[in-house]
Amino acid sequence: MLRDSLKTVLAAAAAAVGLAGHASADESPASTRIEWGALPLPAIDGGVIDPATLTGKVVLVVNTASKCGFTPQYAGLEALWREFRERGLIVLGVPSNDFGSQEPGNDAEVASFCEINYGVDFPLLSKQTVSGSGAHPFYRWAAERTGPLGVPRWNFHKILISRDGRLIDWFSSVTGPDSTRLRSAIDRALTLPAK
Repeated sequence: MLRDSLKTVLAAAAAAVGLAGHASADESPASTRIEWGALPLPAIDGGVIDPATLTGKVVLVVNTASKCGFTPQYAGLEALWREFRERGLIVLGVPSNDFGSQEPGNDAEVASFCEINYGVDFPLLSKQTVSGSGAHPFYRWAAERTGPLGVPRWNFHKILISRDGRLIDWFSSVTGPDSTRLRSAIDRALTLPAK
């Protein structure tokens, strides 16, 4: 009994400090899956991201900002995109000014910054709100599945979506694109077929 209590306390402590970051593999009903076609996906260039490019893919959704200490993660995200896209990974950047007002530019300025400084070629949404009641529907959906621990608390928070649209993992801003944990999660997700 003491051992079970200790496990519960340790799990709660890990969750409280953001060490826990895995969604339950048992969440498989269709209602727990994201339907990309049901979401607004305005592209940073003024067009629309075709939901078919996301459906059936492993998608790493990252809220981004150009004036943040984590901004150099753009380079690592681009490297992930180039390394894994042939296997079915999509990196989807979501510029946001929610945290520290660190994305003050308009869409054209953000796109130019990303291309010139980091050679970003992965898809970017237009600037979005990613936190609170006004968050983009994707982030509201994610919050319903993870609670407050799995949603962005700063720029460059990462959410990993399986081929069949399930939220399978999330990573705080301090987890860089080159981290073993993130890369292993992506690799695992890419080996699994959509259910």
